[in-house]
Amino acid sequence: MSTKKIDKKEVQEKLNLVIDKLMKLGEPENNDELAKGGEAIGFFKRDFGIQEWDWPQGVGLYGLLKIMQYENSNTYNDFLYKWFKDNIEQGLPSKNINTTTPLLTLVELNEYYKDPEFEKLCLKWADWLMNCLPRTKERGFQHVTSANGDRQGVRLNENEMWIDTIFMTVLFLNKMGQKYNRKDWVDESIHQVLMHIKYLYDNKTGLFYHGWTFNEMNNFGGIFWCRGNSWFTLGILDYIDMFKGTMNAGVKEFIIDTYKAQAEALKNLQSKSGLWHTVLTDPTSYEEVSGSAAITAGILKGIRLGILDDTYLEVARKAVNAILKNIDTDGTVLNVSGGTGMGYDADHYKNILIAPMAYGQSLTILALAEALIYD
Repeated sequence: MSTKKIDKKEVQEKLNLVIDKLMKLGEPENNDELAKGGEAIGFFKRDFGIQEWDWPQGVGLYGLLKIMQYENSNTYNDFLYKWFKDNIEQGLPSKNINTTTPLLTLVELNEYYKDPEFEKLCLKWADWLMNCLPRTKERGFQHVTSANGDRQGVRLNENEMWIDTIFMTVLFLNKMGQKYNRKDWVDESIHQVLMHIKYLYDNKTGLFYHGWTFNEMNNFGGIFWCRGNSWFTLGILDYIDMFKGTMNAGVKEFIIDTYKAQAEALKNLQSKSGLWHTVLTDPTSYEEVSGSAAITAGILKGIRLGILDDTYLEVARKAVNAILKNIDTDGTVLNVSGGTGMGYDADHYKNILIAPMAYGQSLTILALAEALIYD
């Protein structure tokens, strides 16, 4: 039995609500209660709201950028410009993988503003990634993150690679390389994508592990985390797009084959509701909306580009209808898991808090925008 077609009127109405909520997002109402759980349940105070300069907000900004590109408009330029200027004036946090994320939006926003301060920041940061970011063995980008409670501190995560890095950092480096004709930056981005596939992709299942450690030479708990997988499903097609047809054909085919194998695995793991479980292979884990939305956006884009066949349209429609059911009347995207550090067992992921997050709003924006374009 086929899923009903997507109601574009409902999608547009809820999309507008989600965007509006994103730009006003603050701390969750039960912030004090969540704080008691600490890092064990994914409580990081910096992650909440839209104002802080870190990865949750960076993904949020990217949603606004992409919706403008879909609509061919400048609707949110003023909001984005003010966000970046305010943060720069207040002082930026430490440079690391996660704090690179906002720059993916800034480099594209500055195509419009051509602001020397923005350009200088992006160039200095790209140079830092190339020359100062700690590396693992084989020169992988070490997943250095912000220290909890200290904006200027870092958590080194020595010799660790996480799937998150592709979206948070590698996309930006590639974009900068393409913009400034820096072949060394582009080549490094390719190296990082291939490194992450080499160590995080599981040939048996077609899924990605959350991380790899050279210290223990393993994939930590061997967990297939939903949002972690979604960073690849969504991000890798944006990555390929940046080449505008100039990517080496063999490398492109290898990456697309990996994407298609992952998409097939995800199709087979979709729950009856249309969402995916936070531990993809554990049906006792909760269904998680942000990762599901990013997977949906990535699959819809794959169909639109002719990479995936129309059998995936049923998967996407089912997912979009499920996502719509998880948008509250004020535009809050529900059932979004908090920031998720590396785990050694499934329980770690199953115990992560649920709260409104900027990336939950943003990834839902991307899924709904793709639904409007395609279906």
